Amino acid sequence: MAELVRVAVDAMGGDNAPTEIIKGVVEAVHADERVKVFLIGQEDVVKKELAAYSYPAERIEVVHASEVIETGEPPVNAIRGKKDSSIVKGLGLVKNGECDAFVSAGSTGAVLVGGQVLVGRAKGVERPPLAPLIPTENGCSLLIDCGANVDARPSQLVQFARMGSIYMENVMGVKNPTVAIVNIGVEEEKGNALVKETYPMLKECKDINFIGSIEARDIPAGKADVVVCEAFVGNVILKLYEGVGATLIKKVKGGMMTNLRSKIGALLVKPALKQTLKAFDLEEYGGAPLLGLKGLVVKTHGSSKSVEIKNTILQCITFQEQDVVGKITASIAAAKEEG
Repeated sequence: MAELVRVAVDAMGGDNAPTEIIKGVVEAVHADERVKVFLIGQEDVVKKELAAYSYPAERIEVVHASEVIETGEPPVNAIRGKKDSSIVKGLGLVKNGECDAFVSAGSTGAVLVGGQVLVGRAKGVERPPLAPLIPTENGCSLLIDCGANVDARPSQLVQFARMGSIYMENVMGVKNPTVAIVNIGVEEEKGNALVKETYPMLKECKDINFIGSIEARDIPAGKADVVVCEAFVGNVILKLYEGVGATLIKKVKGGMMTNLRSKIGALLVKPALKQTLKAFDLEEYGGAPLLGLKGLVVKTHGSSKSVEIKNTILQCITFQEQDVVGKITASIAAAKEEG
């Protein structure tokens, strides 16, 4: 039997912890025999929640952590002051090689700071970006960066494009993924100073399948596999995506309940509509990995339900088996040598 992929999961982080986190963990170990989960949190709380489920005991291990980093805490102070927190302990397991990945729905700031300070950046990586998969008409695209680096430089955006390409090819199976930079028009001369400086640099990269600029309206149509931007723009795109998706689903459901005729119609289209809406549910695509670290760290939504936790854990298996960390490190090193 192949060696198990070991995933540390923060049981205490997120709006729905520990209930939805633990439910997602149990679903993940039932879904794939290649994974072992280390559930990190207050032992009595975690074990009480686990008692409601049947699961292979050898593939879920509880690791006690007495402290919890709250969302509103200053990230640097929290990482330094709460050494026995679920986030610090989970990141420590990855740093020490005891786990292959760490997953948390907790404080984004603490995960970002802790990932860089405790796990550390891979050699040559300037800034690690957060990279979530977002649903599109053709399947999904990678949005990079969505929240880690608000004031990124052109050289960093080029690294984001390179790391995103490796992720899409090795984890999502997209051969020679297309890369575009977010802009206010498709013409090369358009954009702010950052985009104008980055564009020609991306054109020169032989290992990046750069197709030019992409306007926000073309992102949902799947015009590019990797969508590159700095974190301010990326976070606005991601939050708008979430808001429009939730509003649209609400309006569709409301419209179907207006009268008897619409209700009958709703019964007829329900199976097809359910499948379509599922494809545009961000939870189906797992969390956002913090790319460019020495180990895998994945941040899920603070409001994550069990399905997102499960899908994120399963995503970690592919990431580990395809050695994405090693491939990113090698690619960045090769680019540095050429540059």
